[in-house]
Amino acid sequence: MSVQVVAAKMAEVELKDVPTGKDLPAESPVTPTSEGKNLPRNDPHEAGSAAAVSPTAEPSAKAGEGGTGLLTPNPAKMPQASSMKRSDPQQNGGEAFVNRDGTVAEAPRMKKIQFADQKQEFNKRPSKIGRRSLSRSISQSSTDSYSSAASYTDSSDDETSPRDKQQKNSKGNGDFCIKNIKQADFGRREIEIAEQEMPALMALRKRAQGEKPLAGAKIVGCTHITAQTAVLMETLSALGAQCRWAACNIYSTQNEVAAALAEGGFSVFAWKGESEDDFWWCIDRCVNVEGWQPNMILDDGGDLTHWIYKKYPSMFKKIKGIVEESVTGVHRLYQLSKAGKLCVPAMNVNDSVTKQKFDNLYCCRESILDGLKRTTDVMFGGKQVVVCGYGEVGKGCCAALKAMGSIVYVTEIDPICALQACMDGFRLVKLTEVIRQVDIVITCTGNKNVVVRENLDRMKNGCIVCNMGHSNTEIDVASLRTPELTWERVRSQVDHVIWPDGKRIVLLAEGRLLNLSCSTVPTFVLSITATTQALALIELYNAPEGRYKQDVYLLPKKMDEYVASLHLPTFDAHLTELSDEQAKYLGLNKNGPFKPNYYR
Repeated sequence: MSVQVVAAKMAEVELKDVPTGKDLPAESPVTPTSEGKNLPRNDPHEAGSAAAVSPTAEPSAKAGEGGTGLLTPNPAKMPQASSMKRSDPQQNGGEAFVNRDGTVAEAPRMKKIQFADQKQEFNKRPSKIGRRSLSRSISQSSTDSYSSAASYTDSSDDETSPRDKQQKNSKGNGDFCIKNIKQADFGRREIEIAEQEMPALMALRKRAQGEKPLAGAKIVGCTHITAQTAVLMETLSALGAQCRWAACNIYSTQNEVAAALAEGGFSVFAWKGESEDDFWWCIDRCVNVEGWQPNMILDDGGDLTHWIYKKYPSMFKKIKGIVEESVTGVHRLYQLSKAGKLCVPAMNVNDSVTKQKFDNLYCCRESILDGLKRTTDVMFGGKQVVVCGYGEVGKGCCAALKAMGSIVYVTEIDPICALQACMDGFRLVKLTEVIRQVDIVITCTGNKNVVVRENLDRMKNGCIVCNMGHSNTEIDVASLRTPELTWERVRSQVDHVIWPDGKRIVLLAEGRLLNLSCSTVPTFVLSITATTQALALIELYNAPEGRYKQDVYLLPKKMDEYVASLHLPTFDAHLTELSDEQAKYLGLNKNGPFKPNYYR
């Protein structure tokens, strides 16, 4: 046990003279044992200020005298333990310490050593009142600086809008608009990691690279710009296509990946934290370019298709087809088809088996937990959660939350999905029945106004509200932009919305897609979807005239099965083959397809 530590403890007591030290107890509460374990812990700030003894202390023994030297006590000044009173450590300066036999001695004259920067740092620490005031000022600053168009861009980046920058890659090409081209090296490493988890796309790239099935294709895309999308874009390029790309979500773009794509020669117009105006500007830059007109569309959400239909309808004369992967986008296509306004064939990737049963289910089963943890650090065990919608996305979310110990409720409009929820062990409710008691509300319906202001008003304090559907229409966020409610930025993509009575909810990503806005998604699952998209583009682009009319089609089951087969070697999986007799009995071709086209 060091002398300084003992001195730090004794800095809290005031010593009074008593006749002798014989009446001291055998083991004082502040006297260490042989291992030094019985010394109570003291406040580290007090210990730090008392560890160095006062320079005015007199030595208790002179050099050269016998006994314990500096540790020899002065019997005439020994205090009795019962006479010790707590006192301000700043007054006595920690000028005494206790010997192992229970006696107390004055400390020797020593100079206090303290580094200037340590003292300065210590003096900067706010008091409890100061910390509260600082917290209030930070919260107030966050509230004052809030705006609905505020960017969630990483604070490490400069605040200059990419639209105001003139950037070029190492080859002198400037046909892109991203956050920072200097991040390209980091993005390239992320893409290389993604390639290892996307075996089917890499296999497709290797097999079809010589044939160039997309030679002459000019693909304009509007999807999430992530490392997985980058692997898809580079695969399409390797198959002969030219690509121009924008983001389908203002928060999901990985800036470093966009930089790597721009460095690689791709025309990318996207950055994390776009405004609504930026979003449409980027789409327009992809489409409206002199000397280049798209002949294929790859969309996620239908915004790109909508923009071309609204602004440049004449382009559809040269477009061979549309590939759409989201519930929202497919719904828009069916509306156009029903109204007789769909000008070209469209492929519904969202309802393909390899999208529904893998991306929607398995991807969301893992990413819902990741998104909630990264943004709120919430513990799931025992939490009451309501999941609106029990489609494939809802099934994945419910399964993950149930496995973590959450109490999960489900809302549903479809009796079939509702029955599935009941048989999976979830209680089917109306949102109004549980809205006052739940801790987390998750929407995944693809619909609009699933959670409205009336529901938000009735939520408990601290309720977490988020969306796992593609569009930001499921939660009525616009109804929260009223003068009586205060918005407080907590961290990137996490907001407190505070009611006049002090109640607050935690809104994630302003009601936009949680997993791709606030976290990441499993790369392997996205490999399945991306491979399906690539095959759908190849099919539509190379289909002879007349095979597909101006309607919405599902991907042929043969292609679904091919996509699945490309991923099986990763698991060292071995398929069983039908015998001729078995194939004849089932009425199937030995090589498939094994499911009818209506199978989902």
